[in-house]
Amino acid sequence: MFKKSMGLWIVLLVLAVAVSGCFTKGGTSLKVGMVTDAGTIDDKSFNEGTWEGIQRAGEELKVETKYLKPSGTTEADYMKEIGNLYDAGYKFIVCPGFKFETAIYQAQDKYKDAKFVLIDGNPHAGDGNPVVKENTVSIFFAEHESGFMAGIATALQLKEGEVGFIGGMEIPPVQRFNWGFQQGIQYANANLGTNISIKAENVIYQGSFDNVAAGQQLAAQMFDKGVKAIFCAAGGVGVGAINEAKSRAKAGQQVWIIGVDVDQYSEGIYDGDKSVILTSATKKIAQAAFDMIQAEKDGNFPGGQILTFDATNNGVGIPDENPNLSEEVQAQTAEVFEKLQSGEIKVSNERGNLIK
Repeated sequence: MFKKSMGLWIVLLVLAVAVSGCFTKGGTSLKVGMVTDAGTIDDKSFNEGTWEGIQRAGEELKVETKYLKPSGTTEADYMKEIGNLYDAGYKFIVCPGFKFETAIYQAQDKYKDAKFVLIDGNPHAGDGNPVVKENTVSIFFAEHESGFMAGIATALQLKEGEVGFIGGMEIPPVQRFNWGFQQGIQYANANLGTNISIKAENVIYQGSFDNVAAGQQLAAQMFDKGVKAIFCAAGGVGVGAINEAKSRAKAGQQVWIIGVDVDQYSEGIYDGDKSVILTSATKKIAQAAFDMIQAEKDGNFPGGQILTFDATNNGVGIPDENPNLSEEVQAQTAEVFEKLQSGEIKVSNERGNLIK
């Protein structure tokens, strides 16, 4: 009897250890950290979008999450916070923005047992030559396709008039938003019966992503010249433009902002549920962050790869809900998006003959 009881106890103990091991692997053993770029975690843009994906993973995949905000935006500032996360056991680290490129280049060698997700950038030694190690994945988005769809929607809703563009730093992702937006305007004018113009004087790169006051001033100048809508791919600079649009909307003027990266409709609310955000050129940043965490949990982390989220995998576009677009415009825009997905429409990721 004793031997039978002892045997049963051993079996139960083995099962308990096995179950415990399963919970460790599928439970909260993975700790996911994020280092923010310039701006705050609730910037209604890149930081917030990335963090939303990580928070979703925290809830659905039962991983621990944490973010750290550097004191500055230098390589040393980023490396310090990456190190702090690593030392605290957060060995899956997500970093949004090209400014992390040289820091991740160092970190992927310094912390070889950690995993890194670099959004909108490639690790390099300062020479621009990508070096993506097996513990790192680089994620890019087809901003030109997202900008194209925003241009289509804007042209269809406004029908006629002038539009403008305010970019932050003149870097490839921001440029692609601009070029895609202009191509969307051109396509709508040529094929969908619209008459929208964009002048060279109304295509401006402010030079930063955090100068809110400058963004408000630039938007004011464009609106004063009769521009109806401004596409802002500029982070905090864009927030300034949104503030200017809200001020004018409250005074009865009809002006619009096209948001960027995430759905910025809520950021543009000025009266009840009214918003100055006509639509937004979105990149599924949250989805990309979540997918990489899911891949790690499943044992399929795509280390060493450079991934692109585009129209074909629903990685870019405009929001599913666009309260300021008519049903007809949304239907037409959806038709164009299907043509983009199928390859019937191709959008260039270069400037070509577009306004600089």
